[in-house]
Amino acid sequence: MLAFLAALATGIGADWLFGDPPNKYHPVAWLGRLIDYWVPLLKGGAEKAKGATFAVSLVITVALAIHFMMFASMFFAGIVALAVTSGLILKITIALRGMECHARAIMSCLENDNLPGARQNLSMIVRRRTDDLDEQHILSATIECVSESTVDGITAPLLYYSLFGPAGAFAYRTINTLDSMLGYKDDYFREIGWMSARLDTLANYVPARITAFLMIVSAKMLGADWKNSLSILQRDHTKTFSPNAGYPMATMAGALRVRLEKIDHYSLGDEQEQASVQKCRAAISIMKLTTLLFCFCVSAPIISILYVAGWWRLVLGIP
Repeated sequence: MLAFLAALATGIGADWLFGDPPNKYHPVAWLGRLIDYWVPLLKGGAEKAKGATFAVSLVITVALAIHFMMFASMFFAGIVALAVTSGLILKITIALRGMECHARAIMSCLENDNLPGARQNLSMIVRRRTDDLDEQHILSATIECVSESTVDGITAPLLYYSLFGPAGAFAYRTINTLDSMLGYKDDYFREIGWMSARLDTLANYVPARITAFLMIVSAKMLGADWKNSLSILQRDHTKTFSPNAGYPMATMAGALRVRLEKIDHYSLGDEQEQASVQKCRAAISIMKLTTLLFCFCVSAPIISILYVAGWWRLVLGIP
């Protein structure tokens, strides 16, 4: 138990302090290149079946590889090696500091009246077109990304780490990467990416809802409008195309008293106050506190309970 709790603290702390390495050294980027290589091979005949087989096979293969790595580190080098390796794997799967850095780059451009630069930085973290967005919609998209990334970049991998160890966290990151690269609705990706999209929807179902609740608690603790956060969550969480994304985004919109809008797609919250750089900073603070609350209130108890139940001893032979 102590090994996984220590790894939890190490992974979060390392990401908080150091962020992500350059893409050429990042295993998730390597995973993306592997997926990109396979995409053309999935086209042409039985695309739905091939896409589903590829997605499921990749997730299982990655999970087994990471699990074997954990077992080997424990078997050959002991519990300390297990803790260190687990912490490193967890750090790879989360993106707290990375999201903050992206958001702050956008905020810096806006503070310096560099709208083209803000649009360019925003285009690195959203799927929508950014070249014609005004300042309010840039701020909205930034807050949306911080909100949604609190789930798919932090709390979801933490949940699956807590349940299944590093293999679970990396399996989730694989699913999320598959969805980000294949889960589109256009003619090219619709068939080959349908399973990737469904796996991502399923994997985010529970963490999105837990995270929304913890965001309300964070809003209360930080002096944001937690009552409005709860109200907007209840009213607007179904307005997004994704059945999960609306939970953290609507919660954040309510807490900050702003409207978050993706043109021609959805509008969450009411424009009680205008979006601003200061609102983005508040969103980052809520993201960070939600992360800490998730670690203490969700991850640590799950790891402890599973240890007492004998789960970790069964899986890795931990004494």
